[in-house]
Amino acid sequence: MLLSGDDWAAIWLTAKLAALTTVILLILATPLAWWLARSQSLASKLIAAVVTLPLVLPPTVLGFYLLLALGSQGPIGQLTQALGLGLLPFTFGGLLLASLIYSLPFAVQPLQQAFQAIGAGPLEAAATLRASPRDTFFSVVLPLARPGLLTAAVMSFAHTVGEFGVVLMIGGNIPHETRLISVQLYDRVEALEYAQAHWLAGGLLLFSFLVLLAVQLLNRRRSAA
Repeated sequence: MLLSGDDWAAIWLTAKLAALTTVILLILATPLAWWLARSQSLASKLIAAVVTLPLVLPPTVLGFYLLLALGSQGPIGQLTQALGLGLLPFTFGGLLLASLIYSLPFAVQPLQQAFQAIGAGPLEAAATLRASPRDTFFSVVLPLARPGLLTAAVMSFAHTVGEFGVVLMIGGNIPHETRLISVQLYDRVEALEYAQAHWLAGGLLLFSFLVLLAVQLLNRRRSAA
């Protein structure tokens, strides 16, 4: 095996970051996607545009402004210092916050589409049975939106694994602390260590293929349902 201890550390840190990002995003994105799917207000359109922004914004641009916001002179940085949390740049906490923002659309959009596909019929049927909005959401909406939830989880995890520009700007390249797989691969290539780079790149390629295959199967199941 050509993977070193540093390679495995980067893999473990990436998996940890992706798992935490996915769990938190599902908690945050589910009510947001439900509101976006149901609301027709101008505010919802503006919020939807902000949520989608990471899809078109260059990662380094997003990383740069996050770095300023999280820095000692930025509003978030001043808040974290006032709370005794210190500064988030070049820490795992900073990586997590950046990943949440950068991967947010990959969680919100599948969920929003799943909620919109449910239609009004199941909700009206639940209302005739005098189900409360809370019961309707947890007993009717979420089960029907399960394929969207799974797609959101898979895409959020995969997108976090493949991050480079944002995590490099916010986390830097600190071994065993903020160095992720993508950064480790870059270091291997820069050092002309192509054998090790092949193992990392090949693993990411296989992982990406399996993710796309899983999404296709989930979409097929949703269409058949």
